[in-house]
Amino acid sequence: MPDAARLRLPGRVRALLDDLDTASGEAIGAAAALLLDAVQAGGIVHVAGAGHSLVMVCETFYRAGGLAAVRPIWAPDVLPLDDAVRSTRAERRTGVGRAVVKEAAPAPPDVAVVFSTSGRNPYPVEIAAECAARDVPVVAVTSARAADGAAARAATTLADHAAIVVDTRVPPGDVLHPPEAPRTAAVSTILAAYAWSRILADLDDLAAARGADPPRWTSANVPGGDERNTALIERYRHRVPELTGGE
Repeated sequence: MPDAARLRLPGRVRALLDDLDTASGEAIGAAAALLLDAVQAGGIVHVAGAGHSLVMVCETFYRAGGLAAVRPIWAPDVLPLDDAVRSTRAERRTGVGRAVVKEAAPAPPDVAVVFSTSGRNPYPVEIAAECAARDVPVVAVTSARAADGAAARAATTLADHAAIVVDTRVPPGDVLHPPEAPRTAAVSTILAAYAWSRILADLDDLAAARGADPPRWTSANVPGGDERNTALIERYRHRVPELTGGE
C-alpha cells in the first residue's frame, strides 16, 4: 500500500487489521478451539464487557450466524445509554464485576470471553479473576498497547487472568484521525468485531473438521429462521435466561 494511502483512515484501519492477524492469529485459533470444546461438552460461553465494550456483548449474543450457547453477563450500571457518567464510575468501582459473576455462576465446562480495550478497570479484571477462580477459562479480547497507555485502576489487568489473550492492537486512546495528532474515529469496535468474526470462522472450520455442527442462530428474516431459532431458545433458555427474560 502506498505511504499516502496508509496515512488516510481506511489505510490505517486496514493496517491495524493486518497487525491483528499477525499478532493474534494463533490466539484466535486457540480461542476457537476452547469455545468449541466447551460447547460440545455442554457448556455456555459467558460474555462480558462494560461501556462501549457492551457493543461486543450484543455482537456475540442472539446474533445471526453466532453461537447460541452464549450468555451475556453484565450489570445495568455499566450501560452508558441512560447515564453515561454512572457507567464510567461503575466499571471503576470494586465489587461490581465480582457480583456479576456470582449471579451468573459459571462453572466448568463453561468458558468466559471478556472484552475490554484497556483491561485496566476493576470491572473486567474482577470478572476475569472470578471466572478463573471458578476454573472457567477466560479469553481476553483486549489491547496491550491500550493497556500500557491507560491509567491503572486495579492491581492486575484483564490479560493477567486470561488463559488466552487476543490482542486487538488498538492504539492508546482508541482514536486514529488525524494521524499526526489523533482525536477522532475510534477503532476498538471495528477491531474487536473483526477478531470475534475470525474466532467464529475458525470455530466453524474446526467443527467441520470434527464432523460437528455447533448450535448457531439463523437470521429471523430468512425462511425457516424463526423455527430454527425457536428450537435453540428451548434448548438454552434455562441456562441463558436472557433469551426469554427469565420466563
